[in-house]
Formats: sequence, C-alpha cells, structure tokens
Amino acid sequence: MNNQGTGPDLADRIHGGWLGRIAGNMLGKPVEQGEVWTRERIDRYLRKAAALPLTDYLPEPADAADGAVLRPEWRQCVRGRVHGSCRDDDVDYAVLGLHLLETHGFGFSTEQVGDLWLLRLPYLQTFTAERAAYRNLANGLKPPLTATYDNPYQEWIGALIRADVYGWTCPGDPPRAAALARRDAVLSHTGNGVYGAMFAAALISAAFIAPGVRQALEAALAVIPASSRLARTVRRVVSLHETRLPWEETLATVSAETAGLGWIHTVPNAAVLTAGLLYGDGDFTRTIALTVRGGLDTDSNGATAGSVAGVRTGAAAVPDQWKDPLEDTVRSAVFGFDGVRISALAERTLRLAEAVAGPAPR
Repeated sequence: MNNQGTGPDLADRIHGGWLGRIAGNMLGKPVEQGEVWTRERIDRYLRKAAALPLTDYLPEPADAADGAVLRPEWRQCVRGRVHGSCRDDDVDYAVLGLHLLETHGFGFSTEQVGDLWLLRLPYLQTFTAERAAYRNLANGLKPPLTATYDNPYQEWIGALIRADVYGWTCPGDPPRAAALARRDAVLSHTGNGVYGAMFAAALISAAFIAPGVRQALEAALAVIPASSRLARTVRRVVSLHETRLPWEETLATVSAETAGLGWIHTVPNAAVLTAGLLYGDGDFTRTIALTVRGGLDTDSNGATAGSVAGVRTGAAAVPDQWKDPLEDTVRSAVFGFDGVRISALAERTLRLAEAVAGPAPR
C-alpha cells in the first residue's frame, strides 16, 4: 500500500466513499431508465421544478406525466422524503463485497464470490449479467462458464458497480484494487465488462492519493488494456474536456460515437461517469449532479461518481443536504445487513484497509 493512502484522514475518506456511493445512488434512482430519461428529459424535469442547477436530491415531479415514468421507489428518494437509503443493488454489492473480504480475506476465489451470492443474495434482487450468472451457479456451472453461458449481458455495467470495496480497501494501490475487482467480475462478465470493474476499483483507489481527478483517471486507465473500447472512450472524454468543450457537447459527441451499445453497457456509462468527474472539477455536489444529469444508468453512475468524490473530500466535507437525510442507515437485501449503520460499514472497511496485506493478487 502506498503510504499516502494511510494517515489520520483514512477513516474519514472511506466513510466519505460510502456516503458518496449511497447519496449518488439515491440521487439517480428515480430516473434510472435510460431509454426514457434522456439528458434532455432529465433537465426538462429539473427546469419545471426550478431545480437547475441541481444541488440536492431530485425534486418531486412537477406534473403527473413525469411521475408516471419515474422508478416506483421515487417517493423515498426525492428531497424532503429521504429517510435512510432505499434498497438498491448498487449498494447491496458494496455490502456483499465487504462481507466477502471479511469472510475469505483478500485471497478469495471467484468460486467463493458465487457461493456468497447463493447464500446471502436473493435471486430476484439480481439483474442482467448477475442474474444469468446466478442461474448458472444454481445449475451447477463453475466460473468462467457462469459468465459466458446464456449471458447476453457480459459487457454491461454490473461488475463495475461491484468494485468500490476493492478500491476502498486498497487505498493508494490501484493495481491491487483492480486485480481484486477482476477476480470478482469474471464470475459474470467478460471483456469491457471486466475492464469496467478494474477501472472503477483502480479509480477509487487512486482517488485517495491523486492530486486531482485527471490523475486518478490516468491511474485507472493504466490497469486496463489501452486498446479496449473502454479505455479509448474514457480517453476521448478526457481529450474533449481538455479542449474546453462544454459538458453537454462532450456527452453528445461521445453518445453519438457509442450509439447502439444500449443504456446499461459499460462503455457509454463510463463516458458519462468520466465527464461528471472531470466537469465536476472536485466539487462533490457538482460531480454527482452532472453525472446523474448525464443520463443512462443514472443510479449506478451517480453511485460511482459519489464514491470517488466522497473519497476525495472525506465524510466531514460531504455537504449536509446529501448525508443528513441518509440518517446513517442502509436498507439492504443482503441477508443479515438490512438496517446496518453506514458508519459501521465504514469502520469495518477501514479495518480491512489497515490490515496487513498479503502478497499482491495475481
């Protein structure tokens, strides 16, 4: 572990990562349906409610037509109605990853990830690639067949949303974080789906020590193949940002270049995430707001952006309007974890991060 990742503020940074993930997820959850909630429609919704620029959880819908197409959980996720986090797979997998490391240590196997899913995670709370892998596990298949048999979602975003805990527990060590995330990801994903998990874990790990978001992104790009579509798309967003192209035009450009991949594919979502981080320019609120306004898989992208921003700011500096309504409470479908305190999850994660690490994973 890089020594810069430890120190008196490590606990606050890990706590910030948890708070950021949960707040970003809650922000994006009502509009999580990319083919309906485009960037333009999200901003129209906000404009009707006089909520631009977005500086708090989504407002209630200003008209019934919008309310009819929000996610059914929206009433627990809009400003003034948030009392603890809603249950969501983007948070469940962070909880499950923590339990995995506590149970099996950093030497866990991909098979042990699958065993823990079957033991702790309800089948109907899994989706796309995870549900395909779960079904394959239940039918007796072993990795890597669990990822490839009858699974058309192999490059979708599911593995990326499972990666945060590996970044939080490997502060300042992006290659190690990426290796752990890869071992988890290959249960259900291949190709850019796996690279997305490695990228996210390394990005969060680097956020503990990098002087800025751009440097954290460079560290994350270093752990995935430079020729992969994911790496090329992230670099494209970085280059457009460098030309001072407005945020909206950057996203429009990359959206056209990734057309046809679908709103849950890893690559276009990584573009939205990268743009939110760069144009957010180190500000927690602006980062998660821009990321969610970017559309596609809004709650997943908001969660990952919030995790990076929360690690960079620390829990104490996360604005009150985001953390106070969470009431230090997590709802979770993971057996044995529903109602757990966010602060308790952060403390358990800190213990893992401070543990004497074994040999770097291969």
